[in-house]
Amino acid sequence: MSKTVRLEQHGPLGITWFMGWLFSIGFLKFGFWKGFLALFIWPFFLGAHFADAGAPAETAIKDAAR
Repeated sequence: MSKTVRLEQHGPLGITWFMGWLFSIGFLKFGFWKGFLALFIWPFFLGAHFADAGAPAETAIKDAAR
């Protein structure tokens, strides 16, 4: 039983995005605890915001298929 591990490298875009994210936290002059919480809370709010952006197009496609 040999298990193989597959690693994928997606380039420097993720690291660049993360550096920009940390810069924006510093630019807003958050304190330590607000900055710490922002690392965990912001992805949730960004995902919730952008998930709603695609909803009207999906319903329009479903309505057109009827």
